[in-house]
Amino acid sequence: MNSEEKEIVYQTSNSYSALNTLTQHTKNVWFVCHGMGYLSRYFLRYFKDLNPEENYFIAPQAPSKYYIQPKMHVGANWLTRDNTESGMQNILNYFDAIFEAEKIPEHVNFIVFGYSQGVSVSMRYLARRQLQCSQLVLHSGGIPKELTKKDFEYLDEIPACAGMKVKLIYGTKDEYLNAERIAEERQRAEELFGKRLTILPFEGKHVVNVDYINDLV
Repeated sequence: MNSEEKEIVYQTSNSYSALNTLTQHTKNVWFVCHGMGYLSRYFLRYFKDLNPEENYFIAPQAPSKYYIQPKMHVGANWLTRDNTESGMQNILNYFDAIFEAEKIPEHVNFIVFGYSQGVSVSMRYLARRQLQCSQLVLHSGGIPKELTKKDFEYLDEIPACAGMKVKLIYGTKDEYLNAERIAEERQRAEELFGKRLTILPFEGKHVVNVDYINDLV
């Protein structure tokens, strides 16, 4: 059998979700990337307790949807180890289109939030587009292995990023993390972000910590 894998380029579309309304009273704009098995519209429920007049949320939708057993709920996935670079390029283009559509004002606090698998795509986008934000939140996810301190040196070169903070949040009983993995992720975050980093562990499993979310602003 002589098989060959080929690649084509074509135009596609994808949805994304928003919570609240972007107005002149908006203080914080959030770009929140959900974890595996979520849909963006349901992921936004974790942010509903924050002041709706001051906070506007943009939740991109992972492109690969599938049925989750046994109740056949629909979930979605960002990337797999197969064709990761090609898949990430598609996500970069998708995120670019969202930013073009939303036209986020420069005067607001811009917060990038990744949960679980959403950590990897949000960090890659931040690094490749040299995105400026006031806060980066890495919640219960792994830092991509290819990213280095050099990828984030631009933060020290842009005056607007001088006060940018990074929060690393994880559950001490997370079923996907052992002591060795936790130590590795903490060390990686410290290497990448240094004094910008605050580490926020909590006693819990692989779940979204709403209490920490409500205290981020």
